Amino acid sequence: MRGRPILDIDLEKIKDNSVQVVEKCQQHGIAVIGVTKGFSAMHQIVTAMVKGGVVGLADARMQNIIELRKRGFTQPITLLRLPSLSNIKSVVQYTDSSINSEITVIKALARAAKKLNKIHQVILMVDVGDLREGVLQENVLDITKRVACFKDIKLAGLGTNMGCFGGILPSPKNLGMLVELGNAVENQLGCRLEIISGGGTSTLFLVENHKVPAGVNQLRIGEGILLGTDTTHNRRIPWLHHDAFRLRAEVIEVNSKPSIPTGTIGRDAFGNIPEFTDIGIRKRAIISMGKQDVNIEGIRLIDGNLMILGASSDHLIIDITDSEQEIKVGGEIDFSLNYSGVLSVSDSKYVEKRFTGGTHD
Repeated sequence: MRGRPILDIDLEKIKDNSVQVVEKCQQHGIAVIGVTKGFSAMHQIVTAMVKGGVVGLADARMQNIIELRKRGFTQPITLLRLPSLSNIKSVVQYTDSSINSEITVIKALARAAKKLNKIHQVILMVDVGDLREGVLQENVLDITKRVACFKDIKLAGLGTNMGCFGGILPSPKNLGMLVELGNAVENQLGCRLEIISGGGTSTLFLVENHKVPAGVNQLRIGEGILLGTDTTHNRRIPWLHHDAFRLRAEVIEVNSKPSIPTGTIGRDAFGNIPEFTDIGIRKRAIISMGKQDVNIEGIRLIDGNLMILGASSDHLIIDITDSEQEIKVGGEIDFSLNYSGVLSVSDSKYVEKRFTGGTHD
């Protein structure tokens, strides 16, 4: 449908990023799980990840996981959000493993697994400082001992999350604590843990610098594969593609107008009081994309001579005065995206998705 913003997705670059991340991690004995939640698990992108060598998939939404199963993906899938008691049966039915921190939930998973005649794998999350999900370190041995008593549950290993709530970065110290706890659990239970999951894209910095503690053998990677960026370290990863996603929208008005509104300023449609600086008459373009289509904070203009002035739910207003290219009604303006931009636009029904390279069906 014409008039909609278009998200162009280069599947070959996503596949290549997957290959590069997998190879880099394999050098350190680390397996890569492809995180699919950042793009609503679009099957074309998942296929590119799988072709790139990820050994499993992970998502936080059961809707996405169920859709992947219906589309024939047989790879091991991990639920990346703590299971809710209200959807325990679906978790066991459609996933191979889940991250957990509540013994009550694990007990419910065991009951569901018994009814479904399955063994469900649990990764016990440990809070090493970020203060999101996870048991406190001093409680790990007690909880893993209790988990080991459930016949239909397999304690697959320990995991941790960093950079998502508290902004805490992975380090040899906090990941080393996770490894030490894993060793202590193995000694207590007399069995080997298969997984020590040391976080996500933010841990790639340690991988590159050969500082990941021995024993960490899994990473859950989304942003790095998709965008070649690491938001927590505020960097572009130099050995990855950064332009697999491009957003473009149509120009629907071009006009020269004052840089400040006329009249008494109240609140805008979102309850904010806008502020303006008087820099004279400026040439502006309005494009057919607004806050209902995409998180405006998550997009950046490709042309550095242009500047986003603001947005309503339906329109984005851009200062084009300094553009070296002629911008006309009916033309298009291009944007790059960060992780929050991809997250929002992937889930938007108002944005058309177009794929190049790989499998599009």
